[in-house]
Amino acid sequence: MSDRNAVSRKGRRAGLVIAGTGVFWVLVTLIGEKEGFSTELRLVFDFMALAGFLFAFWLIYQIWRDSRGN
Repeated sequence: MSDRNAVSRKGRRAGLVIAGTGVFWVLVTLIGEKEGFSTELRLVFDFMALAGFLFAFWLIYQIWRDSRGN
C-alpha cells in the first residue's frame, strides 16, 4: 500500500506543478500586458513557464517509469 501512496504523492506533486505553472504564466502574461513589460522580459517568463512544464513532464515520466517496473 505504501507504493500506491508514493505514486499518489508524485501524481499530486506533478498536478500542483502543472497548475502552479499555468497560473503563474497566465498572471505574468496579464500583468506584463498591463504594465508594458518588454518583449525580452516576457520571453524570460515564457521560458520559466516552459521549464516548469518540462519539469512536470519529467515527474510524469518518472511515475510512468516506476509503474512499468512493477
